[in-house]
Amino acid sequence: MKFTVSEIAQMLDGTIVGDEKITIDSAAKIEEGRPGCISFLANSKYEAYVYSTGSSAVIVNKDFTPKKEVTATLIYVENAYTAFTILLEEYQKRLAKNKSGIEQPSFIGENSQVGADVYRGAFSYIGKNCIVGDHVKIHPHSFLGDNVTIGDNTIVHPGARIYQNTIVGKNCVISANAVIGSDGFGFAPQTDGSYKAIPQLGNVIIEDDVSIGSNTTIDCATMGSTIIRQGVKIDNLVQIAHNVEIGKNTVIAAQSGISGSTTIGEQCVIAGQVGVVGHISVANKTKIGAQSGLGKSVKKEGLSFSGSPARDLNEHLRSMALVRRLPEMEERLKDIERKQETSDFQ
Repeated sequence: MKFTVSEIAQMLDGTIVGDEKITIDSAAKIEEGRPGCISFLANSKYEAYVYSTGSSAVIVNKDFTPKKEVTATLIYVENAYTAFTILLEEYQKRLAKNKSGIEQPSFIGENSQVGADVYRGAFSYIGKNCIVGDHVKIHPHSFLGDNVTIGDNTIVHPGARIYQNTIVGKNCVISANAVIGSDGFGFAPQTDGSYKAIPQLGNVIIEDDVSIGSNTTIDCATMGSTIIRQGVKIDNLVQIAHNVEIGKNTVIAAQSGISGSTTIGEQCVIAGQVGVVGHISVANKTKIGAQSGLGKSVKKEGLSFSGSPARDLNEHLRSMALVRRLPEMEERLKDIERKQETSDFQ
């Protein structure tokens, strides 16, 4: 897929210095550019590359002033990093639009409604009483159970499983092999030591503009709904348990797990391999560092935590600094003991 520099500048509300007719067919890091590529410069550490890059065009911030000649065409924008992201999103959308029609074999159940310009890949399955919006892309080997709703412009990638009664909003991305709406981990202990499965009768609600990574699982609620609010971004290999609620624009990195009936606030950042216990609430704008274990509610907004068990970030860093000094402190203690023993003997 190709764009001219002029088209890109219009898309990004940018100003061109150089040849606006150059054709761009791919994107590249500024240090790895070649003719036909577009790159961006947002960090001054990489400025040296703008003078030597092979890319045909570079997106730069409005306040960038070259210190020497630049051979690439420059596109000046308010924020180069954001503009480059917008460009990649548009490129991805246009690639997705290339998929259209119904491939065979595929299945759709009775009373299901499908909107305009929907792509249904080979071996995809749509159950009964489903509603699929306009411009939805359902890739091969995807499964939509009965009574599923998929909003406009959402993409369901290969092998994704969306169980019955799930509601997915507009402009969402469900990545390959994600499982949405499977049973939560609910088992009641019995007097004989065994466990009895508790029926999981709720569903999952995913609001607009949500991205869900590959092999992520989001369990249905025992009763009511597991809810992923608007703008949430979830990485690969994340576990969201039953009756969890994730607030707007929160991001969760890979291999993290949120236990049942926990509420995560808006604009939180949960790094990789974080574990969160069940039945707690986490305030808006909380940040939790990688491999942390959060075991109690966070009531004040904007705090940062790290460690297992998770503690205030500054407190954790001070503790880690002391831990690094333990060998030295041990030697000093032994030296004091040796001196004391010598003194006592004398």
